[in-house]
Amino acid sequence: MSHKSSKEIGKGNISSSLESEDISLETTVPTDEVSSSEEREGTVKITKQLIERKELLHSVQLLKIELSQKNLMIDNLKVEYLTKIEELEEKLNDAIHQKQLLSLRLDSQLALQQEDARKHQVLMKQEMATVLLRQKQLEETNHQLRERAGDIRRSLRDLELTDDCYEKLKSLPEDQLSIPEYVSIRFYEVVHSLRKELSDLQRKKESLTEELSGYKSQLKCLTESYEDERRNRSELELKCQRLTLELADTKQMIQQGDYRQENYDKVKSERDVFEYELSELRRKYEILEMSHKTQSKERNDLSKELATIQQSLNLLQKDKEYLNRQNMELSVRCAHEEDRLERLQMQLEDAKKAREEMYEKYVASRDHYKTEYEMKLQEELEHIRLKTNQEIEQLRSASKEMYERENRNLREARDNAVAEKERAVVAEKDALRKYDQLLEQYRQMQLGTESKVAELLHQSKLKSFESEHVQLVQQETAKNLSQCQMECEKYQRKLEVLTKEFYSLQSSSETRIIELQTQNSELQARLDTYEKLEKELDEIIVQTAEMENEVEAERVLFSYGYGANVPTTAKRRLKQSVHLARRLLQLEKQNSLLVKDVEHQKEQVTQISQELERANSLLSQAQQPYKYLIETVQQRDSQISLQKEHIAQLEKD
Repeated sequence: MSHKSSKEIGKGNISSSLESEDISLETTVPTDEVSSSEEREGTVKITKQLIERKELLHSVQLLKIELSQKNLMIDNLKVEYLTKIEELEEKLNDAIHQKQLLSLRLDSQLALQQEDARKHQVLMKQEMATVLLRQKQLEETNHQLRERAGDIRRSLRDLELTDDCYEKLKSLPEDQLSIPEYVSIRFYEVVHSLRKELSDLQRKKESLTEELSGYKSQLKCLTESYEDERRNRSELELKCQRLTLELADTKQMIQQGDYRQENYDKVKSERDVFEYELSELRRKYEILEMSHKTQSKERNDLSKELATIQQSLNLLQKDKEYLNRQNMELSVRCAHEEDRLERLQMQLEDAKKAREEMYEKYVASRDHYKTEYEMKLQEELEHIRLKTNQEIEQLRSASKEMYERENRNLREARDNAVAEKERAVVAEKDALRKYDQLLEQYRQMQLGTESKVAELLHQSKLKSFESEHVQLVQQETAKNLSQCQMECEKYQRKLEVLTKEFYSLQSSSETRIIELQTQNSELQARLDTYEKLEKELDEIIVQTAEMENEVEAERVLFSYGYGANVPTTAKRRLKQSVHLARRLLQLEKQNSLLVKDVEHQKEQVTQISQELERANSLLSQAQQPYKYLIETVQQRDSQISLQKEHIAQLEKD
């Protein structure tokens, strides 16, 4: 659309320019309006047709170029998508092949792992059996230890000792002491030290409280003395102010009259008295200030000591509470453990009773089954006796023959057995040696297989992760393939639409080309005539330019139709071009004159600039007061120029 609109704008511009040219031509020569207007209409039509034809040819060429570009783009896209599809298919086949290989490896590894798992399960069962045996043993030992712990707890109930008992037990060696005695000694030592600390802390607390009360009373006394001193100070300050006011009044009185001459001695004595009082007051004030500072320092120190004492007191109270809490927790725990022990003893007694009942039942059932088994055995033995008696009679007859044959065979067998024994001893030694070798090999193999199993497990995990990654890649490729197929279908539809548009454009462009060719042939003929006229005009202008005499130049121009009513448009244009040529010659002459003037002006400017430089150098060499006047004038000039620039800027704004 933008291309078409630009074409239309171009057409409009060309037609408007042509029309403006025609209008200008008409205004220049106002002769034979009717004939000239008809000719103008014909020329306008011809030029319009030619321009339209050229524009159409240009647009057709552009359309062809665009169409070829689009075809190339479509071919490139097809090739790209085909290559992409082939690559994706190859990747898919590779992924399927890898998947099959991985599945086969996985199956083999799973079989190996299952065998290893079975072996491991057998080993675990054996270990479990050993663990159960160990557990039973530990339960028995635990039961014994619990009984011992119960005895110890019962013995550890009364742990408090007197000083005499503690000294007696302490004198004995530790090997001779029992557990409760040893525990009671340790308990006495810990508790005795804690009690001592507690009594010391209480004494410290009492002494600190007494000190605190003394410090408080001192602080009250100091605050009272401080308030008295402050009051005295305020009174003295008031007196000082009054004295200063009186002094000022006396000074005024002295200035007013001869008061100084009359009362000089009196005033002097008063002044000395006042000065002495003032110095004493100042000294007192300084002493009071010093005492105030010392008291404030002491008060701050006392407050800090009081804070530290309070903190230590709080810590001691917290320690006492913590020890009481621990003591309570230990007593609660002891009571809880005693209850638990009693419950466990009750359970143990119940378990013993149940075991005895089960044992009695087991003995009764064993006796019953034993009697039944003995009855069955007797019946079977009688049956076997009958059978054996019959078989013995048959065997006696056959045994005689057998003994003879067996004796012969036994002799031969004895010889063979001795030889075989010797061989077996040798083979046994070889087998033992081989057995030792195989044992070593088996241990090495076991170690190797364990490491291989760990490696294979690691590899199987990696392969499973890779297979999952491959599956994800396969899914992504499948999605991409489906998207590519969708895009291919879209591009095929677009291609069909474009081909239809191309064929329609081709048919319309062919018709348009034929029309433009006809217009082009007409415009070509007219263009040849215009070219001939332009050549003639160029020759005439050259001739008139070469002639120095203007009269002869005008005669030449009149011979070519200048000044006459030319009926054709070509002659009119020839006349206008001649006028223009003459105008050009005049302008060239004026230009040469102006160039000369400019050169003359440049020379004048250089002279003036030289004079200005000289004047500036003279001004710079000038001395006071002329130099000051020159500088002020220069400053004013610079200010005026700045103001002018500012005014120009404001006018622009």
